[in-house]
Amino acid sequence: MPADTPRCLNLSHKLTLGLMTERWPIAGTFTISRGAKTEAVVVVAELADGRFTGRGECVPYARYGESVDSVTAAIEAIRPHLAAGLTREGLQSAMPPGAARNAVDCAFWDLEAKRSGRRAFELAGLPPPRPLATAFTISIGIPDAMAKAAAAAGGRSLLKVKLGGSVEEGGDAARIAAVRAAAPGATLIVDANEGWSEASLERHLAACATAGVVLVEQPLPEGRDEALVRIKRPIPVCADESVHDRRSLPALIGKYDAVNIKLDKAGGLTEALAMAMEAERAGFTIMAGCMVATSLAMAPAVLLAQRAQFVDLDGPLLLAKDRVGGLRYADNLVYPPVPTLWG
Repeated sequence: MPADTPRCLNLSHKLTLGLMTERWPIAGTFTISRGAKTEAVVVVAELADGRFTGRGECVPYARYGESVDSVTAAIEAIRPHLAAGLTREGLQSAMPPGAARNAVDCAFWDLEAKRSGRRAFELAGLPPPRPLATAFTISIGIPDAMAKAAAAAGGRSLLKVKLGGSVEEGGDAARIAAVRAAAPGATLIVDANEGWSEASLERHLAACATAGVVLVEQPLPEGRDEALVRIKRPIPVCADESVHDRRSLPALIGKYDAVNIKLDKAGGLTEALAMAMEAERAGFTIMAGCMVATSLAMAPAVLLAQRAQFVDLDGPLLLAKDRVGGLRYADNLVYPPVPTLWG
């Protein structure tokens, strides 16, 4: 079992930093309640000691006040500290949680693995990772379009259905019913992305329960979710936008049954692993989630996902093309990364 704060090697050598912004076209359009996008913009950090190089990828997310410029500036700001010998352990206090720290933290893990000749899971005190069933996301749209997308998903065992749209677009009850009819054998998760209101909450949860949905993510806006305490939840509700790192967990007790841990929110694998242990102690079910990104971003999350009851690491499947040497996806499963990719 890993320690609450996974130990890190003493990387005392001065490190040089490389930064790249990459754009990866999405296959079609990825649409949620807040809007649509046609490409994933990621920031890749590289840490080099003159012999080995570690990489980490993050996704700046406007919902949390992040942009490519703000993330790259935050990483650039620690360049002198890296040159002076900053370690992964020191990074946790040198940068706040978020995408910028995630890229650097994961680059540290990759570098530690390469320098030690041991896999990242070994360094974290974890057993060898196994392939895991991952969700596949159905973007929000009119019911017929969502049904067609679900039918085209090739009999995947776990579908994550984006909801939270207006009544004029067909209504969420019609959407989830259409997806269920098109994929009768699939396990369904719903993600409302803060798109429901307190007035519609019980009606929408009832429609999801009727469709056999097993989990609903973030039905209400962050900070306006007190209604979850007052109602009887017919199916488990998972926090996403309302949960970030360990500090956000206490406020969720009584409102949520599960938490979606994403490395870009937590600020890296180091915090995510510690957060998962604390969330379990608090009685939460764990979901391992992701942004739309390449396999380099998913690879460290596969380690986190080993202790999750729900896995949503389909980011590369939503892209028109993944990076060379990416993760293997087959038969509903995502496979652990090979060392040439990460860790």
